[in-house]
Amino acid sequence: MSGFAEGVPCWVDAQLSDVAAGKRFYGELFGWTFEDGAGPTSPDPRSTQAYSEGRAVAALAPKLDGRMPTVWNVYFATPDAYALARRIRAEGGRIVSDPAPVGTYGTVALAADPEGAVFGLWQAGTHPGFGRRGEPGSFCWTEVYSRDTALVDPFYETVFGYGGTDLADAGDDFRTWSPAGSEPGPDTAIGGRSLVAGKFPAEMPAHFLVYFNVTDCDAVAETARRLGGRLRAEPFDIPYGRMAVIADDQGAVFAVLQDPPA
Repeated sequence: MSGFAEGVPCWVDAQLSDVAAGKRFYGELFGWTFEDGAGPTSPDPRSTQAYSEGRAVAALAPKLDGRMPTVWNVYFATPDAYALARRIRAEGGRIVSDPAPVGTYGTVALAADPEGAVFGLWQAGTHPGFGRRGEPGSFCWTEVYSRDTALVDPFYETVFGYGGTDLADAGDDFRTWSPAGSEPGPDTAIGGRSLVAGKFPAEMPAHFLVYFNVTDCDAVAETARRLGGRLRAEPFDIPYGRMAVIADDQGAVFAVLQDPPA
């Protein structure tokens, strides 16, 4: 059984052309170590699971074909991937890949919201998801970048039962989500929705951005550049710390976030 409530981000993976190159990049960037053939969300034996301080944090998997984008995917926990897939279709979303078991690890599916942003579903078996999160070198946040809040907000809040909260100083530009049954607000938020406008090029499709916690945003950004990555957004301060948006040396985009001073 998963220790994650439905709708809570429980796993991330990167779909890459070259998994070995990904191991070199993220191994140096985050200090990750790897176990080959243990990517729970991919049956491909070339997959590898990443560890930080000996605890599972992510997987790197080979792209299935040349048409697939090089991306970081986020997976949301569910006790029943088949029932959740039916709700997604009923609310105007699309199932990209039907729920399917991955050995004894669990059941995985990929879905897209009404604007096309892709996300994963994970019904845990022997692999519950993150062993480490919210700490340096591990996942700490995700948000979907959208254009039509009237279309996207009701979708996620119906499908997952999220309680949404608009930030007081951001209008409808940014909304956080809290799991069903919790008091909506920053203390319970597990992800959010932001508007693409003004943050990404006009041609950028709706998408999820995965964040990793780091102790020094500027140093990580410089390391990524040295390793062949590109900075989509140079380090900058936000109310929740200091962040940067990075494309790795194969083009997979992610963000890093340094906690604010205590």
